[in-house]
Amino acid sequence: MSDLQATAARLVTEPGAGAPPGIVLGIDTAGLKSSVSAGHRTVRWDGDVRHGVSAMTVETHHDLASVTKVVATTTALIRLVSAGLVDLDSAVRRHLPQFTGDATVRDLLLHRAGLWEWYPLYITARQVEELPLRYEPRRQRHYSDLGFILLGRIIATAFGDDLERAVAELVTTPLGLTSTRFAHPAGEAVATGARDDRVEMTMLDTGQPYPVPHRSTEFTGWRHHPIDGEVADGNSYHAFGGVSGHAGLFSTVPDLLRWATALADYEEHDALWRPDVAREFFAALPDQSEALGFRRYRLDLSGETVTVLGHPGYVGCAAGFVPGRSIALALGSNRLLVAGTTPVPTETLFTELLTTTSDLLRPD
Repeated sequence: MSDLQATAARLVTEPGAGAPPGIVLGIDTAGLKSSVSAGHRTVRWDGDVRHGVSAMTVETHHDLASVTKVVATTTALIRLVSAGLVDLDSAVRRHLPQFTGDATVRDLLLHRAGLWEWYPLYITARQVEELPLRYEPRRQRHYSDLGFILLGRIIATAFGDDLERAVAELVTTPLGLTSTRFAHPAGEAVATGARDDRVEMTMLDTGQPYPVPHRSTEFTGWRHHPIDGEVADGNSYHAFGGVSGHAGLFSTVPDLLRWATALADYEEHDALWRPDVAREFFAALPDQSEALGFRRYRLDLSGETVTVLGHPGYVGCAAGFVPGRSIALALGSNRLLVAGTTPVPTETLFTELLTTTSDLLRPD
C-alpha cells in the first residue's frame, strides 16, 4: 500500500470523533502522479449508526463549497484583470452601483470590505449589495461569503454574461475541466454533501457563529433529506440556484488537479493570463495566511519550505498548488456525514495531505 493510500485509509477509519465516511486524495508533481480513494461516498443511517452504501472512487463528483472561491472566482478574476476588464483597485460601486460600501475589488478578495461573514439571503428581502456593513472597512480581515458573492457579480458584469457562462469560458473550458460545473454534478457518481439543512437551521436558531436577525421558522424551503447532487450551501442553493461566486461548483479530484497544475505552471499559460498579474495574486501579504483570493499553507520539502496556495471547502474538499514548482494537491470528502459528534475539519484533512506529500517528495 502506498503512503497516499495508507493516509486515505487511516483518515476514514482512524479512532476518534468525526472521521469522514469516504475520501479521495490526489497529488500531481513532476515526479509523482497519484490519486487514491477510500471508504464510501454514500451512507445510510440506523439511528446514529452509519453504514457505507456506495464506494468512494477517484472519479466521484464532490460539492466544492468554498473551493468555488478559488477555482471559479479568483481564477476568473486573474483572467479579467489580465485582459484589462477589471482593476483590482477600482471601487465595487463602479461595477455594482447599488453597493452601499466604499470597498474595492481588492478589499473583497482580502475579506477586508467590512461585510457580514454570512447572512441568510434566502430569507431577507434585501440584495447582498444593500446590506449594511458589519465592520469598518479595511481595519481587519473578516472572512466573508458575501464578498465572494459580490465578486461573482462583478465577474458577470465585466464579462457581459451570467456567472455560469463567464466561468465556463474563462476557466473550465480553456483548462479542460470537463467534470467541473455549477449547480449539479457532471456525472452520476456523487458524494452526499450533507444529511440535510440542519447546519444552517441551527446557525439561525442559535445566532452562532453570526448573530443575524432571523430564525429558521421564517423560511419554509428547508431540505429534510440527504443532499445528493445538490449544492449544500444554503445561499448558493436557495437564493442563487446553485450558481454563485462563493459556492456552487461540483468537480472531481482529477479536475481539481488539472486546475491546480495550470496555476502552478502559470507562466506556461500566458495565452490565458499575464504572468505578472498571476504573481500579484500569488504574492505574500502582511497577513502571511492569505494571498489575493487564496489561503497560504506551508509545505516542507527537502531542505526548504514552499508555499501552497489554495482553499478548503466546508463540505470537505480542498485544492492547492505551489506556483512555479509543478506541485498540485487535491482532496474530496463527505466529512459532514457524521452524527452526534463534530466532523473533522477540512483544514485537518488538507494538513494530512500536505504532510503525506512532504514525506513522499523527500528523497530517500
